[in-house]
Amino acid sequence: MIQVKKFTFNPIQENTYVLYDDTKECIIVDAGCFFDYECQELDKFIAENQLKPVKLVNTHCHFDHILGINHCRTKYNIPFYAHEEDAFLVEGIVASGDRFGVPVEPVDPADHFLNEGDQVSFGESTLDVIHVPGHAPGHVVLHQPSQQFMLAGDVLFYGSIGRTDLPKGNFEQLISNIKSKLFTLPGETVVYSGHGPETSIGFEQENNPFLID
Repeated sequence: MIQVKKFTFNPIQENTYVLYDDTKECIIVDAGCFFDYECQELDKFIAENQLKPVKLVNTHCHFDHILGINHCRTKYNIPFYAHEEDAFLVEGIVASGDRFGVPVEPVDPADHFLNEGDQVSFGESTLDVIHVPGHAPGHVVLHQPSQQFMLAGDVLFYGSIGRTDLPKGNFEQLISNIKSKLFTLPGETVVYSGHGPETSIGFEQENNPFLID
């Protein structure tokens, strides 16, 4: 059974997740810790629960979702996974931070690339990788079918969707992908978003103003 712990980090109020199971292995998804106290909060949770981080996994690589990559790579000596089409965002993190008034350091490229149909594994657990571009070209969603939840990054929010006015965003593509790839999943599926509260597929099908036909 996968446990999900959410942290809200950095000036953009981004959600970082730690997923772990009974083996105590864990993955850190969208490591966004920026201030020293945020890094310490993440490290304290990992230490107190005797977890062993094995991977850094990103739904996408907008700067607010990779602010903690350097800390976690150094602290835990673990590889960074992301989709190849977001490599330009990792390369451009300093300029992206400047545009939002957040001074950041460069981040080295991902160690491994994720693709549609891959599985992210840790301990006794797996997550299915679904490529859902539109907010970012390399955006993926991490889906756990048996426990009926997903880490949706900035694709789908409570009552909203990810912005598409950033480089290589595409509104029509995002809407199409949500409907064809996410809305085909059970309505009970819990959606852990990259910002804000959790929601569900069923709630968004019935209530999201961007997605109601």
